[in-house]
Amino acid sequence: MKQIENKTLRTLTEYGLITFSIWIMVVGIYFFKFPNNFAFGGVTGLATVISALTHWSASQFTTIVNTVLLVLGFLFLGRSFGVKTVYASVLMSVFLYILEKVCPITGPLTKEPLLELIFAILLPSVGTAILFNIGASSGGTDIIAMILKRYTSFNIGTVLLLVDVTGVIMAYFVFGPETGLFSSLGLMAKSLVIDDVIENMNLCKCFSIICDDPAPICDYIIHGLNRSATVYEAQGAFSHHKKTVILTTMKRSQALKLRNYIRNVEPSAFVLISNSSEIIGKGFLAS
Repeated sequence: MKQIENKTLRTLTEYGLITFSIWIMVVGIYFFKFPNNFAFGGVTGLATVISALTHWSASQFTTIVNTVLLVLGFLFLGRSFGVKTVYASVLMSVFLYILEKVCPITGPLTKEPLLELIFAILLPSVGTAILFNIGASSGGTDIIAMILKRYTSFNIGTVLLLVDVTGVIMAYFVFGPETGLFSSLGLMAKSLVIDDVIENMNLCKCFSIICDDPAPICDYIIHGLNRSATVYEAQGAFSHHKKTVILTTMKRSQALKLRNYIRNVEPSAFVLISNSSEIIGKGFLAS
């Protein structure tokens, strides 16, 4: 995202990604989570339980709580309250309202709760991962985390986990052991899926290229792939021949091009390729 130099285009791209992410989350929540009473995942998890105990629908409860949390966010956080978080939270409420009016659902889409649990975990997790990756969030319990971070010394992760666990425990009593167990499984899998999606989104390839003629390879890295590299001299332990080592890091799509190029210009080069999902420096993550 930071590679986009035009500020207006970068902003439009960010909000386009937020809109897309929230839509993915809402589809997973509305079509798979709510109908099956899966009670994991912050506000929407509690909404499934409260909906069963009151006359409110899960969508209505989510909208009301998100609105209250937004007000609290403005009261306690003021201008530091993220605009992206406000936009995402409001958009989620709007999307849920639209789906509830346009496509009302009275029960699960299929007779396979495990299949629906997978989508109830996967879709919101992918949406959440995209939001986290661009420095945004969907609001809800994240707003509570922001407030606690500023005014208390509580362990935020523990507090948010307690909110999730509360919803799951309530599911056992309200919906029975089967739904409770599905909700427990969803709670355990959610964070793992989010972490895995974020890691794969940021995955880069790190090259260590040991070669005789670094000039054409470096020229291709700089001018062909718009990347840079570090070059240093080395010596073979057995042959004692002088070698050149090129270190460079790039996106996966670029890595395939570089690998094919090296294969053509210097087939005898020794190439080590490793994965990294966290690279700090110019052109990658900010330090």
